[in-house]
Amino acid sequence: MSIRLPAEAGRFYEGRRDRLEVEVRELLPKNVRPEAALGAIVPHAGYVYSGPVAGAVYARLEIPPAVVILCPNHTGRGAPAAIDPSDAWRTPLGDVAVDRRLGERLRELAPSLEEDAAAHVREHSLEVQLPFLQVRRPDVRLVPVSIGAHDLDLCREIGEAVSALVGEEDERPLILASSDMNHYESRAVGGRKDEAALAQIEALDPEGLFTTVFSGRISMCGVLPATALLFAARKLGAKEARVVARRDSGHETGDPSSVVGYAGVIIS
Repeated sequence: MSIRLPAEAGRFYEGRRDRLEVEVRELLPKNVRPEAALGAIVPHAGYVYSGPVAGAVYARLEIPPAVVILCPNHTGRGAPAAIDPSDAWRTPLGDVAVDRRLGERLRELAPSLEEDAAAHVREHSLEVQLPFLQVRRPDVRLVPVSIGAHDLDLCREIGEAVSALVGEEDERPLILASSDMNHYESRAVGGRKDEAALAQIEALDPEGLFTTVFSGRISMCGVLPATALLFAARKLGAKEARVVARRDSGHETGDPSSVVGYAGVIIS
């Protein structure tokens, strides 16, 4: 059995099982009711920075048996579009099984998607989503996909393939896109850039998001998975993309002169 071992336990989030479960539960607000959704955009920084935004999203989601997670490729390793061939991903809370049946079907639907472990072995942006999913649904299964090529057609191919996959299932998988927002500018500048990107997300416009981010020099690291998610959402007839939480790293550091933005969005 092939296990993708945790790369960031003890750094981005607590490394001990008991402490991690407490950490995640404290980040999940108690006064919200989970709802059915097509997908969501969630941040992926260390929990001390983006955890409250991620928790605001996960607390509001009904978690089905399987989740497709689209993430960026920060390391530059591996294939431009890569599905991890592991049997499971490990966190301090235990192992999350990879749904190989869904993964193989997704590869049939998206020919550009390759089986490739190198793209995932050090990638934190998908890993940090798993403890939230494990706390909310311990038996959840995973379809891990990274997108690393700045190619709108590739995002369309993967997004529309995911929509076809979701449409085939009696219990529809949830689609998550892992993304932080603008990086390392002042809160004032970064906030304006984030609002421009979020306006396109709220409009459910994948082409608009892709163009706005690259033409506006917005350093939204997960624009590719977010664009693919919007293509999937459009095919699936999404009606709304709702921002449920926003924050930036300056809320933790106390320094608004250079921040990373975080936003949580639920698409239904």
